[in-house]
Amino acid sequence: MDTQELKQYLADAPPTVVRLEIEKHFDALNAQQKKYAHFISRACFEGSRIVARQISPESEPIYDFILALHKSGSGDWKALQAKAGISDEDLDHFLQYAAQFLGNGGNYKSFGDAKFIPRCPESAFSALAGTSPEAQTFYDATSGAIFSTDNPSLLHLGYPEQGHMTTYYPNSPDITKVEIDAVSKWMEGKGLLPENTRLVKNKDGSFEIWIASANRTIPTQGGDIGKETTFKIDSGILAGKTITLVYGDYSKEMAAITASIKRAAENADTEVQKNMHNAYARSFENGSIQDFKESQRFWIRDKGPMVECNIGFIETYRDPAGIRGEWEGFAAVVNLERTKAFAGLVEAQPSLVPCLPWGKDFEKDKTFSPDFTSLEVMTFAGSGIPIGINIPNYDDIRQREGFKNVSLGNVMNAKAPNEKIPFIAEKDLDVLRRYRDDALEIQVGLHELTGHGCGKLLQETEPNVYNFDKANPPISPLTGKPITTWYKSGETWGSVFGSWAGAYEECRAELVAMSLSCEFAALKIFGFGDGSVDMDGEAGDVLYASYLSMARAGITSLEMWDPKSRKWGQPHSQARFSILQCFINAEDDFCKLDYQKDDLSDLTVKLDRSKILTAGRKAVDDYLLKIHIHKSTADAEGGIKLFGDMTNVDDFWGKKVRDVVLQNKQPRKVFVQANTFIDEATGEVTLKHYDATPEGMIQSWVDRNV
Repeated sequence: MDTQELKQYLADAPPTVVRLEIEKHFDALNAQQKKYAHFISRACFEGSRIVARQISPESEPIYDFILALHKSGSGDWKALQAKAGISDEDLDHFLQYAAQFLGNGGNYKSFGDAKFIPRCPESAFSALAGTSPEAQTFYDATSGAIFSTDNPSLLHLGYPEQGHMTTYYPNSPDITKVEIDAVSKWMEGKGLLPENTRLVKNKDGSFEIWIASANRTIPTQGGDIGKETTFKIDSGILAGKTITLVYGDYSKEMAAITASIKRAAENADTEVQKNMHNAYARSFENGSIQDFKESQRFWIRDKGPMVECNIGFIETYRDPAGIRGEWEGFAAVVNLERTKAFAGLVEAQPSLVPCLPWGKDFEKDKTFSPDFTSLEVMTFAGSGIPIGINIPNYDDIRQREGFKNVSLGNVMNAKAPNEKIPFIAEKDLDVLRRYRDDALEIQVGLHELTGHGCGKLLQETEPNVYNFDKANPPISPLTGKPITTWYKSGETWGSVFGSWAGAYEECRAELVAMSLSCEFAALKIFGFGDGSVDMDGEAGDVLYASYLSMARAGITSLEMWDPKSRKWGQPHSQARFSILQCFINAEDDFCKLDYQKDDLSDLTVKLDRSKILTAGRKAVDDYLLKIHIHKSTADAEGGIKLFGDMTNVDDFWGKKVRDVVLQNKQPRKVFVQANTFIDEATGEVTLKHYDATPEGMIQSWVDRNV
């Protein structure tokens, strides 16, 4: 790989290290709530090695290597530098790499799925490894993968048959996408959910499904599909092959997680919370996703807690097949003041949903009133921290029982000093700087609550039972004719749309937010305007900032597109690029790229504020209607073609625009999180913060001892 190509994979120098502030919110908790939060936090972080193993084979030894170096120098990095005989610059580059690694849970970016490598020479790492036998052992265990760029395909996560990196299919270099899909279909037919599994293809062609659980043996009462563990397949492409269920993946970590979750249950405020954690414990101990789903039902019912949490194998973005979940967990304190605004948004939900561009046949039969809370994050363990969450991801629960939404306030508001905002015209910088946080908060609220929460999946809920009138099917607004596709019994949204599902759904939710942010009644809930249409007032400023931010995000998203594999590395980025195309394709010159120089070095987005409510919203609603109806009716063929066309990157975008994006890219934030400690004798819980530096980041992980 030449030097220019390699440049984009170098670790940020310096990374943007920011601290998650939580102390004043944590101090407001009572003693029992602090203990409850502490044990949830421990359970979350005790899954950190799972995250590392889900990213790359070298991630866990790199993690141990970093901690061993801290031990080798007794936390004195200058002393370690002298011992290793490396330069100040080499030490800085090591620390910057370590901070980015710890902030991403591994050596691939959580936002983009691309590998990052140190800026210093390999000899500097080798010299550091030589400072202790322990560090040397862990460094040797990385097998040279820290710096390796020989195979460009391995610089991105993806399917093994395409040469990409994945550990969701360990020791299976010749497993194919067709085989993965066939096993997934078999699991679907058996009712075995995949979120906490990995899939292995053995040399003899047989398959093993590894199930995450503390116990290494099948539960005495049987697993989610009974006591049988080995199955012979008699038809299809897997005919003659066997599939074996293997319990105990990540068993050591799952046992520690289970123990901490049980302690959390002992300190719960309510019976609902206790039942939720007991269901978590059963799931993590025995590997049952049905028990995990039960925990999510209790989570929905845990209304208005002071300490909010969720934990498990949740999001499926990083599995190339889009069905296996990455470990994550969070513990957070509710911000009561900001939650009031979100409560207003929940109350307005019945009046907002009808503003969306489809009729009642394609909307949920029952309107839920979910919790929507603003949280201050104490702990978020995983490969990255979002700014908002809408879960559970199980459609049967969401469609029939409901869901909850959270906005992560201290993540959203964390800022680096002197943060640059490229691709925005000078005349727009002031309004964007003043209102982008407010616009983002409203967008996150509409995205999570209404975006992910709205819409009906037309389905055969069980054999020959339908949630719509099959004899007189709804009329599709796209064709003017009765629908001809729906979800068959056993099918899910994820299984039908496959690897496209994540980005597709993020696009749908973002479009809902873009559409409903044009409703001035929604802006009023957050304190902007009086609900009347006023594009020249403060509410208009917020709306303009929202559309500008989305258009800019569509440009910067190209950092996450790889021209070699022609692959998007991040679902949200793929979604935002398609929305920028929607803006540009709108009528009446609503949005365009503005530049005078051939190299696009002066590129800015030009968006006509006066046309947001006309040409802008019409384009958004037209695109949203198509995206939504294809999803609602299980029309994967039509939906994937539409979304694929909208996210296709031609030479202009993939070369000229992407080049200037890479030249202006800003380091993504990595967060230093506090730790809690408990005095077992007194039961007192204390909180420790760390400096927003690479050294502070490393110390926080040393103190976690996981």
